[in-house]
Amino acid sequence: MTTATDKYADFENLRQQAITLRRQGLSRRQIRDRLRVDNNDILNRLLEGEPPPEWTKRPRAKDDLRARARELRLQGMTYDRIQVELGCSKSSISLWVRDLPKPECRRSREQASAIAKKGWEPTLQRREAERQEAKTAAAKAVGDMTDRELLLVGTALYWAEGTKSKAHRPQERVTFINSDPDMIRVFLSWLRLLGVRREQLRYHVHVHESADVSKAEDFWAHIVGEEVSALGRTTLKKHNPKTNRKNVGPDYHGCLAIRVVQSVDLYRRIEGCWYGIVGAASAPGSGNRT
Repeated sequence: MTTATDKYADFENLRQQAITLRRQGLSRRQIRDRLRVDNNDILNRLLEGEPPPEWTKRPRAKDDLRARARELRLQGMTYDRIQVELGCSKSSISLWVRDLPKPECRRSREQASAIAKKGWEPTLQRREAERQEAKTAAAKAVGDMTDRELLLVGTALYWAEGTKSKAHRPQERVTFINSDPDMIRVFLSWLRLLGVRREQLRYHVHVHESADVSKAEDFWAHIVGEEVSALGRTTLKKHNPKTNRKNVGPDYHGCLAIRVVQSVDLYRRIEGCWYGIVGAASAPGSGNRT
Protein backbone atom coordinates (compact mmCIF):
# COMPACT_ATOMS: atom_id res chain seq x y z
CA MET A 1 0.00 0.00 0.00
CA THR A 2 1.29 3.45 -0.95
CA THR A 3 1.49 5.87 1.99
CA ALA A 4 1.37 9.66 1.94
CA THR A 5 5.10 9.65 2.65
CA ASP A 6 5.78 7.44 -0.38
CA LYS A 7 3.60 9.67 -2.58
CA TYR A 8 5.65 12.79 -1.83
CA ALA A 9 9.06 11.06 -1.55
CA ASP A 10 10.12 12.01 -5.08
CA PHE A 11 9.22 15.69 -4.56
CA GLU A 12 11.24 17.09 -7.45
CA ASN A 13 9.62 14.72 -9.94
CA LEU A 14 6.19 15.62 -8.58
CA ARG A 15 7.05 19.33 -8.80
CA GLN A 16 8.09 18.98 -12.46
CA GLN A 17 4.75 17.34 -13.22
CA ALA A 18 2.89 20.12 -11.38
CA ILE A 19 4.81 22.85 -13.23
CA THR A 20 4.16 21.19 -16.57
CA LEU A 21 0.43 21.01 -15.86
CA ARG A 22 0.42 24.60 -14.64
CA ARG A 23 2.07 25.82 -17.83
CA GLN A 24 -0.50 23.89 -19.81
CA GLY A 25 -3.12 26.17 -18.21
CA LEU A 26 -4.57 23.93 -15.49
CA SER A 27 -5.98 25.39 -12.30
CA ARG A 28 -4.83 24.46 -8.80
CA ARG A 29 -7.91 22.25 -8.34
CA GLN A 30 -7.24 20.43 -11.62
CA ILE A 31 -3.58 19.86 -10.72
CA ARG A 32 -4.54 18.68 -7.24
CA ASP A 33 -6.99 16.15 -8.65
CA ARG A 34 -4.64 15.03 -11.44
CA LEU A 35 -1.68 14.41 -9.10
CA ARG A 36 -3.84 13.43 -6.12
CA VAL A 37 -2.18 15.96 -3.84
CA ASP A 38 -4.50 16.48 -0.88
CA ASN A 39 -2.19 18.66 1.19
CA ASN A 40 -2.46 22.38 0.39
CA ASP A 41 0.97 23.15 1.84
CA ILE A 42 2.55 20.57 -0.45
CA LEU A 43 0.58 21.94 -3.40
CA ASN A 44 1.80 25.46 -2.64
CA ARG A 45 5.39 24.25 -2.62
CA LEU A 46 4.91 22.35 -5.86
CA LEU A 47 3.59 25.45 -7.64
CA GLU A 48 5.86 27.98 -5.95
CA GLY A 49 6.94 30.68 -8.41
CA GLU A 50 4.50 29.63 -11.11
CA PRO A 51 1.90 32.32 -11.93
CA PRO A 52 -1.71 31.23 -12.36
CA PRO A 53 -3.12 31.15 -15.90
CA GLU A 54 -5.09 34.26 -16.91
CA TRP A 55 -8.38 32.43 -17.10
CA THR A 56 -8.25 31.61 -13.37
CA LYS A 57 -7.78 35.22 -12.26
CA ARG A 58 -10.89 36.82 -10.85
CA PRO A 59 -11.65 40.27 -12.30
CA ARG A 60 -11.79 43.03 -9.68
CA ALA A 61 -14.51 45.60 -10.13
CA LYS A 62 -12.39 48.36 -8.61
CA ASP A 63 -9.27 47.82 -10.71
CA ASP A 64 -10.30 50.53 -13.17
CA LEU A 65 -11.18 52.91 -10.35
CA ARG A 66 -7.85 52.27 -8.69
CA ALA A 67 -5.93 52.95 -11.87
CA ARG A 68 -7.92 56.14 -12.49
CA ALA A 69 -7.39 57.29 -8.89
CA ARG A 70 -3.64 56.85 -9.23
CA GLU A 71 -3.69 58.75 -12.50
CA LEU A 72 -5.57 61.67 -10.93
CA ARG A 73 -3.26 61.67 -7.91
CA LEU A 74 -0.25 61.94 -10.18
CA GLN A 75 -1.96 64.93 -11.80
CA GLY A 76 -1.87 66.63 -8.39
CA MET A 77 -5.44 66.06 -7.22
CA THR A 78 -6.33 65.83 -3.53
CA TYR A 79 -8.42 63.05 -1.98
CA ASP A 80 -11.46 65.37 -1.99
CA ARG A 81 -11.21 66.09 -5.71
CA ILE A 82 -10.63 62.42 -6.56
CA GLN A 83 -13.67 61.51 -4.48
CA VAL A 84 -15.80 63.99 -6.43
CA GLU A 85 -14.48 62.68 -9.74
CA LEU A 86 -14.87 58.96 -9.01
CA GLY A 87 -17.62 58.83 -6.34
CA CYS A 88 -15.73 56.39 -4.12
CA SER A 89 -14.73 56.67 -0.48
CA LYS A 90 -11.63 58.55 0.64
CA SER A 91 -10.50 55.52 2.64
CA SER A 92 -10.28 53.48 -0.59
CA ILE A 93 -8.50 56.31 -2.37
CA SER A 94 -5.99 56.51 0.48
CA LEU A 95 -5.16 52.80 0.12
CA TRP A 96 -4.77 53.05 -3.64
CA VAL A 97 -2.48 56.07 -3.79
CA ARG A 98 -0.65 56.10 -0.46
CA ASP A 99 2.69 55.26 -2.13
CA LEU A 100 2.42 58.29 -4.43
CA PRO A 101 3.83 61.73 -3.54
CA LYS A 102 1.49 64.19 -1.85
CA PRO A 103 0.49 67.06 -4.19
CA GLU A 104 1.27 70.64 -3.32
CA CYS A 105 -1.60 72.66 -1.83
CA ARG A 106 -2.83 75.00 -4.56
CA ARG A 107 -6.23 76.13 -3.27
CA SER A 108 -7.66 78.12 -0.41
CA ARG A 109 -9.42 76.63 2.59
CA GLU A 110 -12.75 77.91 1.22
CA GLN A 111 -12.17 76.16 -2.10
CA ALA A 112 -11.20 72.92 -0.38
CA SER A 113 -14.31 73.17 1.82
CA ALA A 114 -16.54 73.66 -1.24
CA ILE A 115 -15.04 70.59 -2.92
CA ALA A 116 -15.50 68.49 0.21
CA LYS A 117 -19.10 69.65 0.52
CA LYS A 118 -19.79 68.69 -3.08
CA GLY A 119 -18.44 65.23 -2.34
CA TRP A 120 -20.87 64.97 0.58
CA GLU A 121 -23.91 66.06 -1.42
CA PRO A 122 -25.13 62.53 -2.33
CA THR A 123 -24.89 61.50 1.34
CA LEU A 124 -26.65 64.66 2.52
CA GLN A 125 -29.41 64.20 -0.06
CA ARG A 126 -29.92 60.60 1.06
CA ARG A 127 -30.09 61.63 4.71
CA GLU A 128 -32.56 64.40 3.91
CA ALA A 129 -34.77 61.94 2.00
CA GLU A 130 -34.68 59.56 5.00
CA ARG A 131 -35.54 62.44 7.34
CA GLN A 132 -38.51 63.53 5.25
CA GLU A 133 -39.73 59.94 4.96
CA ALA A 134 -39.60 59.50 8.74
CA LYS A 135 -41.44 62.80 9.32
CA THR A 136 -44.15 61.93 6.79
CA ALA A 137 -44.70 58.49 8.32
CA ALA A 138 -44.93 59.98 11.83
CA ALA A 139 -47.39 62.66 10.68
CA LYS A 140 -49.62 60.03 9.08
CA ALA A 141 -49.49 57.95 12.26
CA VAL A 142 -51.08 60.81 14.22
CA GLY A 143 -54.22 60.79 12.09
CA ASP A 144 -57.29 62.64 13.37
CA MET A 145 -57.19 64.31 16.79
CA THR A 146 -60.06 64.09 19.23
CA ASP A 147 -61.11 67.01 21.44
CA ARG A 148 -59.67 65.22 24.45
CA GLU A 149 -56.33 64.74 22.72
CA LEU A 150 -56.22 68.41 21.75
CA LEU A 151 -57.08 69.33 25.34
CA LEU A 152 -54.09 67.35 26.63
CA VAL A 153 -51.70 68.57 23.93
CA GLY A 154 -52.70 72.21 24.43
CA THR A 155 -52.40 71.97 28.20
CA ALA A 156 -48.87 70.53 27.97
CA LEU A 157 -47.96 73.15 25.37
CA TYR A 158 -49.18 75.99 27.54
CA TRP A 159 -47.49 74.69 30.68
CA ALA A 160 -44.21 74.55 28.79
CA GLU A 161 -44.41 77.94 27.04
CA GLY A 162 -47.10 80.02 28.75
CA THR A 163 -46.91 82.22 31.85
CA LYS A 164 -47.53 80.58 35.20
CA SER A 165 -48.49 81.90 38.59
CA LYS A 166 -45.51 81.92 40.95
CA ALA A 167 -45.21 82.28 44.72
CA HIS A 168 -43.38 85.57 44.21
CA ARG A 169 -45.82 86.64 41.46
CA PRO A 170 -49.32 85.20 42.04
CA GLN A 171 -50.87 86.29 38.74
CA GLU A 172 -53.50 83.95 37.38
CA ARG A 173 -53.76 85.03 33.75
CA VAL A 174 -53.23 83.32 30.43
CA THR A 175 -50.40 84.65 28.25
CA PHE A 176 -48.51 82.70 25.62
CA ILE A 177 -45.53 83.80 23.51
CA ASN A 178 -43.72 81.91 20.78
CA SER A 179 -41.82 82.38 17.52
CA ASP A 180 -43.15 79.21 15.85
CA PRO A 181 -46.27 79.92 13.74
CA ASP A 182 -47.40 76.29 14.02
CA MET A 183 -47.26 76.50 17.82
CA ILE A 184 -49.41 79.64 17.63
CA ARG A 185 -51.95 77.87 15.39
CA VAL A 186 -52.22 74.88 17.76
CA PHE A 187 -52.56 77.21 20.74
CA LEU A 188 -55.42 79.14 19.10
CA SER A 189 -57.22 75.88 18.19
CA TRP A 190 -56.89 74.81 21.82
CA LEU A 191 -58.30 78.13 23.07
CA ARG A 192 -61.31 77.73 20.80
CA LEU A 193 -61.85 74.24 22.24
CA LEU A 194 -61.84 75.77 25.72
CA GLY A 195 -64.53 78.26 24.71
CA VAL A 196 -62.35 81.38 24.50
CA ARG A 197 -64.03 84.04 22.36
CA ARG A 198 -62.20 85.99 19.67
CA GLU A 199 -62.83 89.30 21.39
CA GLN A 200 -60.97 88.04 24.48
CA LEU A 201 -57.67 87.77 22.58
CA ARG A 202 -54.96 90.42 22.52
CA TYR A 203 -51.96 90.14 20.18
CA HIS A 204 -48.56 91.82 20.51
CA VAL A 205 -45.51 91.36 18.28
CA HIS A 206 -42.06 91.22 19.91
CA VAL A 207 -39.24 91.80 17.43
CA HIS A 208 -35.70 93.17 17.29
CA GLU A 209 -35.51 96.82 16.25
CA SER A 210 -33.03 95.88 13.51
CA ALA A 211 -35.65 93.73 11.75
CA ASP A 212 -38.36 94.75 9.27
CA VAL A 213 -41.03 95.57 11.84
CA SER A 214 -43.87 96.16 9.35
CA LYS A 215 -43.17 92.84 7.65
CA ALA A 216 -43.20 91.05 11.02
CA GLU A 217 -46.56 92.61 11.91
CA ASP A 218 -48.03 91.60 8.55
CA PHE A 219 -46.73 88.08 9.03
CA TRP A 220 -48.30 87.53 12.46
CA ALA A 221 -51.57 89.23 11.50
CA HIS A 222 -51.89 86.74 8.65
CA ILE A 223 -51.12 83.79 10.97
CA VAL A 224 -53.90 84.69 13.42
CA GLY A 225 -56.35 85.82 10.72
CA GLU A 226 -56.59 89.46 11.80
CA GLU A 227 -55.88 92.86 10.31
CA VAL A 228 -52.65 94.54 11.35
CA SER A 229 -54.75 97.22 13.00
CA ALA A 230 -56.12 94.55 15.39
CA LEU A 231 -52.66 93.98 16.83
CA GLY A 232 -51.59 95.76 19.98
CA ARG A 233 -48.47 97.84 20.36
CA THR A 234 -45.33 96.11 19.09
CA THR A 235 -42.46 95.64 21.52
CA LEU A 236 -39.05 96.41 20.01
CA LYS A 237 -36.04 94.58 21.41
CA LYS A 238 -32.81 96.54 21.44
CA HIS A 239 -30.18 95.12 19.14
CA ASN A 240 -26.77 94.41 20.65
CA PRO A 241 -24.19 94.44 17.84
CA LYS A 242 -21.77 92.43 20.00
CA THR A 243 -24.04 89.37 20.05
CA ASN A 244 -23.84 86.83 17.25
CA ARG A 245 -27.57 86.39 16.60
CA LYS A 246 -28.65 83.59 14.28
CA ASN A 247 -32.32 84.61 14.02
CA VAL A 248 -31.78 87.16 11.28
CA GLY A 249 -32.66 87.40 7.61
CA PRO A 250 -35.94 87.36 5.69
CA ASP A 251 -37.36 84.44 7.70
CA TYR A 252 -37.04 86.25 11.03
CA HIS A 253 -40.43 87.56 12.25
CA GLY A 254 -39.83 87.83 15.98
CA CYS A 255 -42.39 86.38 18.41
CA LEU A 256 -46.11 86.77 18.94
CA ALA A 257 -47.56 87.16 22.42
CA ILE A 258 -51.21 86.17 22.91
CA ARG A 259 -53.01 87.32 26.04
CA VAL A 260 -56.48 86.21 27.06
CA VAL A 261 -58.39 88.89 28.99
CA GLN A 262 -60.63 87.91 31.91
CA SER A 263 -58.77 84.59 32.11
CA VAL A 264 -58.53 83.84 35.84
CA ASP A 265 -61.00 80.96 35.64
CA LEU A 266 -59.38 79.69 32.42
CA TYR A 267 -55.98 79.71 34.07
CA ARG A 268 -57.25 77.64 36.99
CA ARG A 269 -58.77 75.12 34.57
CA ILE A 270 -55.46 74.87 32.71
CA GLU A 271 -53.53 74.34 35.93
CA GLY A 272 -56.00 71.67 37.03
CA CYS A 273 -55.72 69.88 33.68
CA TRP A 274 -51.94 69.95 33.91
CA TYR A 275 -51.82 68.37 37.34
CA GLY A 276 -54.39 65.85 36.15
CA ILE A 277 -51.94 64.86 33.40
CA VAL A 278 -49.10 64.64 35.92
CA GLY A 279 -51.16 62.45 38.23
CA ALA A 280 -52.32 60.13 35.44
CA ALA A 281 -48.79 59.76 34.06
CA SER A 282 -47.41 59.02 37.53
CA ALA A 283 -50.10 56.53 38.52
CA PRO A 284 -49.13 52.86 39.10
CA GLY A 285 -49.36 50.88 35.89
CA SER A 286 -49.01 53.94 33.67
CA GLY A 287 -45.89 52.39 32.15
CA ASN A 288 -48.03 49.61 30.60
CA ARG A 289 -50.32 52.05 28.81
CA THR A 290 -51.20 51.07 25.22
